[in-house]
Amino acid sequence: MAKQSVRAAVRDAKAADAKARKATGTTVMPIAKGKGASLEAATLDSFVNFAHKLGIGADNALSSSTYGYNPITRNRQMLEWIHRGSWLGGVAVDLVADDMTRAGVEFVTDLPPTDTETIQHTATSLQVWDQMNECIRWGRLYGGCIAVALVDGQDVKTPLNLDSVGPDQFKGLVVLDRWLVEPSLDDLVTEFGPCLGMPRYYKVLSNAPALRGMTIHYTRVMMRVEGIQLPYNQRLTENLWGISVIERLYDRMIAFDSASTGAAQLVYKAYLRTLKIEGLRDIIAAGGAPMQGIMAYVDVMRRYQGQEGITLLDSSDEFEVQQHSAFSGLSDALVQFGQQLSGALQIPLVRLFGQSPAGLSASGESDMRMYYDNVNQQQNKTMRTGVTLIYQLIAKSKGVTLPENFSLRFTSLWQLKDTEKADIAQKVATTITAAYADGMISQKTALQELRDLGRVTGVFTNITDEMIAAADDTLAPPGGIGEGGDLPGDDPVAQVLALYGKKENSDEPKGTPGTADHGASRRVRLQS
Repeated sequence: MAKQSVRAAVRDAKAADAKARKATGTTVMPIAKGKGASLEAATLDSFVNFAHKLGIGADNALSSSTYGYNPITRNRQMLEWIHRGSWLGGVAVDLVADDMTRAGVEFVTDLPPTDTETIQHTATSLQVWDQMNECIRWGRLYGGCIAVALVDGQDVKTPLNLDSVGPDQFKGLVVLDRWLVEPSLDDLVTEFGPCLGMPRYYKVLSNAPALRGMTIHYTRVMMRVEGIQLPYNQRLTENLWGISVIERLYDRMIAFDSASTGAAQLVYKAYLRTLKIEGLRDIIAAGGAPMQGIMAYVDVMRRYQGQEGITLLDSSDEFEVQQHSAFSGLSDALVQFGQQLSGALQIPLVRLFGQSPAGLSASGESDMRMYYDNVNQQQNKTMRTGVTLIYQLIAKSKGVTLPENFSLRFTSLWQLKDTEKADIAQKVATTITAAYADGMISQKTALQELRDLGRVTGVFTNITDEMIAAADDTLAPPGGIGEGGDLPGDDPVAQVLALYGKKENSDEPKGTPGTADHGASRRVRLQS
């Protein structure tokens, strides 16, 4: 059997999709019997009651339901109109991108403050986070986008070599969406790793804003965003890209906008008044002075009609008032449509629509926490590897030596209140000092744990590397740290606690070794 190329597989998959689209609207499912699977046999693999015509497969309206094929991802102009003209489409695309790049990163690995400031300042001046935001945004809109590292003096067609980056050679990122590049479908990555099976090269088209006509090696792609990922056979139909986030919720957006627009237009017809005038058709047909007189007559009536006004009518004329009642239930329908959009986008209503949650107990905190957890999951899935490599490029370009275990994490979008930070600092610091006083950890470990606590609470951030290096790294026996287990004033841990307003709890009863409160008498408590 001849080996089939990816390009040929793409062609065959698109042909299969076209054939399947012609068969939409039928309620039967294919039965695989070798080549040319038949579409003539129905599958009865669910609850069916033929006597009462219940279930899919029985003779009822439900059996006529199916799912259509509306690949608006391939309609670039339609997507751009949605993003440009629909506030909901714009928010659906932009909101997640803004949240994923809003807070930046924190270095897990300890670096000198000057090196940290240099790296972060360079990332800001090169607008690295702005470019990553743009890549995520257009990836969500078009279903595919890449961010390419720009290294001065290097050919973008060659693999990226981090060790060959010289001083000030890293110049930032350039963003190219799926309509600006052509992936090499006949040349895929064969090296084992996360890029296995992906295009090895991307040819930049002539309508791109930069790098026109150049071929980009996949190792120089810092980020590849696919919007909504697809199974492999469907990815083939999209040239190994994904689909727009708009495609899945397109019908729900149409329903929401239709309801909103329909409600707005009802305002013009909420209160209709009808005046029946004998011979009006003949007057309009004749025109001239009689018609002008009718118009003046109606205008005077409209102008002076009110609570104290009087409507004058001819004895043969009739006046009716029709008040529209279609407004009842509209608010509930709009809320339901909004909830469907919120579920489709996995964005809470309070964030999607910018409205405070209603009700006495509806604070919205649980929804926002869940949303922020989802954003963090997307950050680690889509951005973590690329962001780490970008910061390594920045450090190499600025002559900063990073440790081998260099690591970073995305700053949490959920910010603790000051009272919550104080409560956490009090409880954790008490636990650390109790373990130190009990001889379970050394001075050095205690200081390291207190400094790590500062990343969450903002306290103990002034513990320096010199203080940690000078601390004792040996374990003291239980009860051997000061008389009665209390921390002496010259102890490094006690000095650090004193800097942050800590004091020894002298009123706490002393425990005896072997009892449940042994060591509790030696704890250094935080002030309330």
